[in-house]
Amino acid sequence: MFKAWRKQRNRKRLKDEAYAFLFEPYDGDEVVVFDTETTGLDPKTDEIVSIGAVKVKGNRILTSETFEVYLKTSRPIPAESIEVHGIRPCDLEYALSPPEGIEKFLHFIGPRPLAGYYLEFDVAMINRYIKPWLGVELPNPKTEVSGLYFDKKNFGIPQGNIDLRFDTILANLGVPPMGRHNAVNDAIMTAMIFIKLNNTIKLKTGERT
Repeated sequence: MFKAWRKQRNRKRLKDEAYAFLFEPYDGDEVVVFDTETTGLDPKTDEIVSIGAVKVKGNRILTSETFEVYLKTSRPIPAESIEVHGIRPCDLEYALSPPEGIEKFLHFIGPRPLAGYYLEFDVAMINRYIKPWLGVELPNPKTEVSGLYFDKKNFGIPQGNIDLRFDTILANLGVPPMGRHNAVNDAIMTAMIFIKLNNTIKLKTGERT
C-alpha cells in the first residue's frame, strides 16, 4: 500500500504528460536489466557515461533487443574511472546529449519492472537527470539481484555471512564472465544471474561464498 501511495505521489509531480507511459500498469512478462558506467560513485555530482540494458522474457534474454547509449559529459572523465570502464574521451565523439540518451532509455524501458546489481546506484544516477527535467523519479518496480542471491543463499541460516561481490555471485552460480567490462556486458551477465536465481529455490550454504 505504501508503494502505491509513493507511486501516486510521484505521478502527480510529472511535468510532461508525454512520459505518463512510465506510470501505466504493466501486465506483460518482460523485465529490463540495466547498468550504467559513470564518471564516479556519487549520484549527486557524477555523470553517466553509458547505459546498457537488455530485456528478459521468462527464461530468455532478448539479445536482439539490447540497448546501449553513450552520453556526453560536462567535464573530463577522471582517469580512475577510465581504468574501471575503459571509456575514453575519444569514445564519446559521437555520444548523445544526456536528454537525448535518457529519453531513448525511458522509451526502451517503458513501465516494465527493472532489475540490476547495485541497482540503487544506477537508479539514483538516472533520477539525477530525470528529476529536474520531468519532476519524477523512476516509478518502475525494481529487483536487486544481490538481494535475491542473499535470500536464496541465506535460506534457513539467518544472519549468514555472505559474499555479495559480483564476481563471487557469477562464480557461485556458474555464470560465465563476458570479458570486457562495459554496461551492456554487465547487464547481460546480471540478466543471467536474475534468470538463474528465479529458477532456484535455495543455494548451497556449505561453501564460503
